Amino acid sequence: MSFSQGIDEQARDLLFREARTHNVWQDKVVPDALLAEIYELMKFGPTAANSCPARIVFVKSAEGKARLKPFLDEGNVEKTMAAPVSAILAYDLEFYEQLPKLFPHADARSWFAGNADLVQQTAFRNGSLQGAYFMLAARGCGLDCGPMSGFDAAGVKSEFFADSAVQPNFLCNLGYGDAAALFPRSPRLRFDEVCSIL
Repeated sequence: MSFSQGIDEQARDLLFREARTHNVWQDKVVPDALLAEIYELMKFGPTAANSCPARIVFVKSAEGKARLKPFLDEGNVEKTMAAPVSAILAYDLEFYEQLPKLFPHADARSWFAGNADLVQQTAFRNGSLQGAYFMLAARGCGLDCGPMSGFDAAGVKSEFFADSAVQPNFLCNLGYGDAAALFPRSPRLRFDEVCSIL
C-alpha cells in the first residue's frame, strides 16, 4: 500500500479545515463501539519508546456525569452535561511498567524507573500527543470534539484515579455538534509568522 498521495481534500477538511470545537450538542447517542473504534485508531500514533502513557475514562452515564460535574469550571458545566460523552484524557506516571511489552527489544523500563523528572516529562508530553491523536481519530470516525481545560484536576484525580499513578490532562466532550450554534472561526497565524526553513 502506498501513501505517497496523502489523504484527499475531503479528509483534510474533515480532520482540519472544517473541523471545529463544539459546545452545543445534538441529542444523539454515541455507541460504545464507536469509542472503541477511536481508541483502535489513536493507539497507532507514535510515542517515545512506544510508551503509550495515555489513559482515558469515557463518562457517559448520568451517574458518571454527576461525579464529574463538581470539578468543572462554571463555564464548562452546561456543555459538558449536555455532551453525549465526556472523555477524561489522562496519563500514567507508571507507563514504564508496560515497556517490557511495548518496547521489548531494549530494557526501556530502566531508562525511566527512578527518574521522576524524565517520567513526568515523557508521560505528559506523549500523553498530550495521544490526546491530539484521539481528537483526530474521533473526527475521522464522524464525531465532533469539544476539548477543554477549565476543571479541578486534583478533584478529578481524586474522584476518578484515586490510588493510582494516573494524572488528568484535559477533557474532551464528544458527540454530534450543532453546527448552527458555531460562531465564526477565529483567525490563525500565517506560515511566515510561525515557521522558518533553514
